[in-house]
Amino acid sequence: MSDLDAGLDPGRRRSIIRDGLAVGVATGAYGLSFGAIAVTSGLDVWQACVLSLLAFTGASQFALVGVIGAGGAPLSGMVTGLLLGTRNTLYGLRLSTLLGFRGVRRVTAAHLVIDESTAMSVTRETREAARVGFLATGIAVFVLWNLSTFGGALAGHALGDPKAWGFDSAVGGAFLALLWPRLKDRRNQICAALAVAVALVLVPVVPAGVPVLATAGVALGLGLLARDRLDPTEVPDQHDLPEGGLG
Repeated sequence: MSDLDAGLDPGRRRSIIRDGLAVGVATGAYGLSFGAIAVTSGLDVWQACVLSLLAFTGASQFALVGVIGAGGAPLSGMVTGLLLGTRNTLYGLRLSTLLGFRGVRRVTAAHLVIDESTAMSVTRETREAARVGFLATGIAVFVLWNLSTFGGALAGHALGDPKAWGFDSAVGGAFLALLWPRLKDRRNQICAALAVAVALVLVPVVPAGVPVLATAGVALGLGLLARDRLDPTEVPDQHDLPEGGLG
């Protein structure tokens, strides 16, 4: 048995779960903003809640209600949301081999593939740690996001401007915390700098969602150029491990 499949120390397990819950609180609370924006854009409370339950990818949800709120066709909003959600497909390709779930567990886990659960998985030192990070974060965000969506939808107009509550800053801080451990590697530093530059150039001139896809393209391009080099900040796949695992 390789180190990738080794058991996880109870103390380490608790630490990962605690980190996942912290990310869940920071990100899930932003569901209040989505719930409020959804009902002010024309959805009712139950439509907002069903969207969070079934779609469960914040950027795509905001894109959909944003288009509807601006008077656009629901179909246009759906297409925009799907474009933003394509990044989750890329996450799934990486996580499928890393986590090694099979059958029903694999199907269920697919619904929890989001930015936060992916980030809390790929930097772990073993498969068991990656699974704990993925599940703790994914479940925490899912539960809190849906509860806060319901609360925000009920509050509706009474909540006022969601940005005034600082929820958007909390999400940004959570993403920065997730990204920071990956910046120990020079390639990741270059990737982050190029992605920021691309986003800054594109945001003022292209539709919402396009900058996200473009920055994902930066990561893919650099990954292809250095595909034979292991990322020291990420758990390698089993077939990438040297003899004897990570040890």
